[in-house]
Amino acid sequence: MSDKPRSQKRHQNVPASYLTLMKDGKVLLLRRFNTGYEDGNYSMVAGHVDQGETFTQCIIREAKEEAGILLKPEDLKAMHVMHRNSHTAENNERVDVFFIAQNWQGEPQNKEPNKCDDLSWFELDNLPENTIPYIRQALEGIKNRVYYSEHGWQ
Repeated sequence: MSDKPRSQKRHQNVPASYLTLMKDGKVLLLRRFNTGYEDGNYSMVAGHVDQGETFTQCIIREAKEEAGILLKPEDLKAMHVMHRNSHTAENNERVDVFFIAQNWQGEPQNKEPNKCDDLSWFELDNLPENTIPYIRQALEGIKNRVYYSEHGWQ
């Protein structure tokens, strides 16, 4: 036990879901645009989990909103969990769950051009230089079957 006094308010993390779509050895990434966070850098289809929503429900919703594809819960597999210190203005901590979709319906397309200016497939071993560092770390974890990692705590 720590000698530090405990805060009366419980610690809270921000939950988010991420979609790892793989096809022919390539992963689908989107370049953030006009969002105020990591603009110009590549990420995945993703979003914050709404109150009362599961991680699975979140990524199904986000996949439809951002890429126009339909997912079913049975086609998703959680492949990586990351506990992350975001070091943003809010300085919040996050729990990110990265899913792989085994199957999906529809062809991915950019459904949010006001937030994304590129949606492309990239070789998993040759990601763009401007891939967000924690996304790169998660993809390495997925590739190497490392199911948990931490980012931003140093």
